[in-house]
Parts: sequence; C-alpha cells; structure tokens
Amino acid sequence: MQEIDDRFHEECGVFGVYSQENRDVAQTVYYGLYALQHRGQESAGIAVSFADKMAYYKGMGLVADVFSGGKLFELPEGDIAVGHVRYSTTGASQLLNAQPVVFSGKCGKLAVAHNGNLTNTKQLRDELIAANAVFQTSIDSEVIAILINSLSDGNLLNGIKRACLKLKGSYALVIMSGDSLIAVRDPYGIRPLCLGEKNGDFLVASETCALDAVGANFLRDVAPGEIAVIDGDGVHSHMMDGLPEKSKMCIFEYVYFARHDSVMDGLSVYEARKRAGTILAKEYPAEADIVSGVPDSGNVAARGYAEASGLPFVEALAKNRYVGRTFIQPDQSQRENSLNLKMNALRGNVRGKRVVLIDDSIVRGTTMRKIIKMLRDAGASEVHIRICSPIIKHPCHLGIDIQTYSQLIGAYKSETQICESLGADSIKYLTVDQLLQTCNGAKTGFCLGCFNGDYPYSMDNYEIDKHKLD
Repeated sequence: MQEIDDRFHEECGVFGVYSQENRDVAQTVYYGLYALQHRGQESAGIAVSFADKMAYYKGMGLVADVFSGGKLFELPEGDIAVGHVRYSTTGASQLLNAQPVVFSGKCGKLAVAHNGNLTNTKQLRDELIAANAVFQTSIDSEVIAILINSLSDGNLLNGIKRACLKLKGSYALVIMSGDSLIAVRDPYGIRPLCLGEKNGDFLVASETCALDAVGANFLRDVAPGEIAVIDGDGVHSHMMDGLPEKSKMCIFEYVYFARHDSVMDGLSVYEARKRAGTILAKEYPAEADIVSGVPDSGNVAARGYAEASGLPFVEALAKNRYVGRTFIQPDQSQRENSLNLKMNALRGNVRGKRVVLIDDSIVRGTTMRKIIKMLRDAGASEVHIRICSPIIKHPCHLGIDIQTYSQLIGAYKSETQICESLGADSIKYLTVDQLLQTCNGAKTGFCLGCFNGDYPYSMDNYEIDKHKLD
C-alpha cells in the first residue's frame, strides 16, 4: 500500500568494504549500516565474499534486530563485504525484496546494493523478461543486476558501463564480485556516495557519518557518472560516456535525508540546516516567546533561527526515541497512533507561550496538523510554523516515495490555505532561491523537481510500477 505521512520517505543506505586481508568484514559493514539506519528501517542485509564463495543474511527490521542472536557472527570472515538498509520506493515491503541482491552469472557471483529509483524499471523489466530473464523480486535493484549480467561479455566493468547507458533515474550502487568492490553513481549524482580508507582498506558509503562510525578517513565523493573499481591495486576510476553538463543532487539530502553530521559534496549538512534557520529568522520573523524544532530534523535549523532572532531555543516537543519513524507503520491508523506514542508536548515549556516551530518540510500535512493541536492543547497561545524548504508541489520519482499529487498538500493549496488547513497562526516557507543559498559551497548542482517540476529526466513516459502501490 502507499504510505502517507508528513515526511518525505528515505530511500536506502549502502555500504561496502574491500580489505587487504581476510577478517570480520561483516562486522565493519554492520557498524556502517548502523550509522545509516536513518536512511531505511524496513530491512537490512550483508553479503560477504570469501574463497570464491559468497554468504549473506537479510531480514526485516532494524539492523540491530536483523543481526541479533549471533546472526552477524555466523557470516564468515572474508576480504569484501557489502550491506544495505532499505525503505521500499520500488517493490513491496517483504523479505524477498531485501538487499543486497546476490546471484551468479557471466561474471561469477555478484552482490548488488542500490540506493535510488529508476524511472524506466517497467520498460527494462519487460525487455529482460522477453529475453527469458527470470525475476525473483519486484525491486528495480534486481533489474539493474540482471541487466549488468545480460550486457556483460564476462567482463564486469563492460557490463556495468553498458547497463548504465540504459538506466534512467537515480542510483548509487555498491557491487561486489569475487575479487573487487565497485562503486557507481548515476550521471547526475542524484544520490550521494563517498569513498573512505582505513589501514589500507577501502570503504564505500552513502554518507560520511558511516565512515566516521568505523573509524575510516574520508577520501572523496564518488563523482557523478563515475564507476570506481576497487581491487588489490587500489581504486581505479572510470567515467560513463555522454555525461550531462551539470550534476543535480537531490537537495533534500541536505534538508532532511542525511544525518546532520555528514558532509556531502563538500558541504556540511549541519551548516546547511543551520543556515536555513538563519534565513528564516531574517526573512520571516514572528512575534514570539520561544523557538523550537520538530525533533530531530528541525532542531539544527531551530538553533539557527534562535541565534539570528535573539529568541530562546526551548524544547517544545519530547520525543520517544524507541518508536520508529511514523511512515514505517503498515497502515494509516497505526501511523497516527505511532505519532502519539512518539511525540508529546512539554506543557511547562509551552504553556502561555507564543511558539515558533521549525520543521524541514510538509508533505501531506497530517503530522503537522496533529503537532499544532498537541501544542495548543498543552497551552501554547500561538503557533507559528517556519519550514526549511519551499512548498512541495510535485511528486518525486527518483528515490522518494511520493508518487502522486494527491499526497501533497502544496499541490493544491496556497501558503495561506495551508496555514488555515493546519490550524497555525502563521506559516512561512523558504523560497527556491533561499533554499539554494543554504547550500552555498556545495560542489554540485541540485534537483529541484519536487518544487518546480524540473526533473533531470523526462517524466513523460514514466509509469508507476504496480509494485510501488503494494
């Protein structure tokens, strides 16, 4: 079924390690995935290459739960490993769709982990089925794996290069063979991917926070359109043919997806979010007593707003950190109940106060409406909402699970109408230009399709795979 919530939904997180010696590489990947848990909480998996063999384990749930009970230590020692945490943007939330995808083909045994979303999945799947391909899952990651195998002449790099010419959409891949680890980032660099090093080992991760978690040094970002092959001789960079003039990273990585201690394409996520709060304070001040953020994603911006406005930063909402993000729940009634369990107003902090509440974005409005009511019930005299992004007017088909205009309050309401619908005293959003200011210094261009409909890829022939709606 479609998920409905007041948040954009994460895609996935990927991690890989190439070691110079046989060791417990699965444990390194485990800690890397743990640091990337915010990117996907439905399933997790790790695959290990050892002695021309591959072993893997996948399960539904959080990393710590999937690999509890000694499951992690049942994986053998090896020299290469890849891992994945998933939120389903393509394919139902089922164990069979958990990653990495592990299979045997022309290039021997391979494991593929993918963050992103293809826009031509159906076309590619139909072509491969017509050529007698058999699919075990409903995810586009398996489409990528089978496509690479079908286009390979026994040389894995050639298969990847040829497959990338056919792929449309966003993809950050880690691919493991028997003797190499390969990192691939789509031509626009829509999803993040970076390289690290530790004691001669090389690592690949969706975010730098995962490198920090395993004590690795950040080397560089994987460039848009780059295929980085890691083997016993080091890192070998190959570029795809016909690259676009400008990269277009998803700007929501800075707004919401990434952990605030990560650095992406040369820009600190923390600094971008704090700058958003500063701009909101200067451009859209409010007569208020306190500033607070919707935990956790709004807190950094709220501190920036507080510093720029001179208003005190006060926690207005308490968060139960043992409840998963509300969109993970399987149906709307459970998601609504999960919100009540997850968050509560601090009555002593908000009673009689005019509150400025900072959040990263509003998708449907369901959660924000409940939060505003929660604050009013706790005694807040006024609630002024400030949002660290523009009004979301268009769906995203590039790795965020917002498939239709009906899921977006901003698609059919003005700022004034949104304010009235949510029951706020005022609401202000950043403009597109102001959002771009928050990302000054990033060594990348940005995809702004969810705000202005300008996507890197044409969506004219895009078809929502029926599996997306499972």
